[in-house]
Amino acid sequence: MQRTVSAHLDITVEDPAEIFFVVAAAAADSVPTPRIDETLKLLHDGADLSFTEIRDLHGTRMHRAWAPTGRLTLDYRATVAGDPTPEPVDQADLVRYLRPSRYCQSDVLAPTAHYEFQGLKGHEVIHAVESWVHSQLFYVPGSSGPTDGAVETLLGRQGVCRDYAHLVIALLRAMDVPARLAAVYAPGLSPMDFHAVVEAYAEGRWYAVDATRLAPRASLVRIATGRDAADTAFMTASGAGPTLNSIEVTAVADSLPTEDRDERVQLA
Repeated sequence: MQRTVSAHLDITVEDPAEIFFVVAAAAADSVPTPRIDETLKLLHDGADLSFTEIRDLHGTRMHRAWAPTGRLTLDYRATVAGDPTPEPVDQADLVRYLRPSRYCQSDVLAPTAHYEFQGLKGHEVIHAVESWVHSQLFYVPGSSGPTDGAVETLLGRQGVCRDYAHLVIALLRAMDVPARLAAVYAPGLSPMDFHAVVEAYAEGRWYAVDATRLAPRASLVRIATGRDAADTAFMTASGAGPTLNSIEVTAVADSLPTEDRDERVQLA
């Protein structure tokens, strides 16, 4: 399968700032990458602005730039072909992704998880949590705030992809299943945007889980991976912060796969 992805960001910088962008397809050093024809261009008032790349966990690539006052635009494009082997399981991750985190309050939601999913383990509990969250929430753009976590999402019964992911992660961790968030490009998603899904650990592997059911999991392209949205934001800035004027994301596949909810899918 070949996927073509892109991101365009238009930003106003009112005060000089250090900005980190996370929009590039992930590239773990431990596994081969199929990425071809990748370009990332950063312009400040129409002139090239230099940046450096920093590697984070699971092949996440952060691009850091020092931006003076003015207009900043970022353009990223990549073609991804094939399905590389997922990276090996790190035993430290099985501890890291069991702990409560900023947006995934698994300790608070433990009584709910144990009541709803008592006696289930492994793939059974993963499937049950995905189905339950899908049935309990309404997908409503703009219904959640940037500081809302899994608890607020459950109380409000609505949200967007990151909210669905945070609730799934919190419930799985409460059931002793390691779970983490993956920011992805998602061919087939409508409306198109950056997307957030879950990776849950069972039987020695990480499997993709998406309670929104808005895009086929087999088409996803990993961008970043972490405990929750705090680790995977597409833009982070120092100081007062720049203003994001507009964002445009595209992701298409030459052959969009059919989604099978019972299939066990791994992200590359």
